[in-house]
Amino acid sequence: MYELGIVKRNIHRADKAAVEKLGRFGVATIHEAMGRVGLMKTYMRPVYKGARICGTAVTVLLQPGDNWMMHVAAEQIQPGDVVVAACTTDNFDGFFGDLLATSFQARGAGGLVIDGGVRDVDELERMGFPVFSRAINAKGTIKATLGSVNIDVVCAGALVKPGDVVIADVDGIVVVPAARAQEVADAAEKRESFEGEKREKFAAGVLGLDMYKMREPLAAAGLRYID
Repeated sequence: MYELGIVKRNIHRADKAAVEKLGRFGVATIHEAMGRVGLMKTYMRPVYKGARICGTAVTVLLQPGDNWMMHVAAEQIQPGDVVVAACTTDNFDGFFGDLLATSFQARGAGGLVIDGGVRDVDELERMGFPVFSRAINAKGTIKATLGSVNIDVVCAGALVKPGDVVIADVDGIVVVPAARAQEVADAAEKRESFEGEKREKFAAGVLGLDMYKMREPLAAAGLRYID
């Protein structure tokens, strides 16, 4: 059960250098480097082409059809933060648009991830404010019901704690726990280096069958070639 009606003002954010390093890698690489965990559900998509996010989470728990807590959350944003909004139940209303984006951007926010709807997409793109959402919906919201800010939330199936690192690109969204940020960043760097070497071999014509030594296990599994 979520705790409602609270705002935690002092949160521990992941190390800035680790966040910056994670920002150099794609979601797929980070997900693999972290042990194939932390992905949000695939229905979360960028609202415009080229949107990308990497930053520390300020979390928001919304009530259906009510964006009151988004305004409360704005006060807690520090430069480099990403607002991550979940809802107490499935809701597709347009919780967020260009006015809130202007407020968030003025506070230094690096984007929004929301398991709900947003609107004013053309203006968000013109502003260069990246948003990943469950839906695009012109329907507005009210301001009447308390949620919470900076509590642990489950957003699109992923647990997000305040201060965790959230990385989003066209491939999806991954959450890196703050305590693991440096470890995962280093692992992603190592993986990226290996992938560069593999790419060169593939480009030279080497087959994955040989690079990954697949022939013997395939034969043992019963694969037969027929001429």
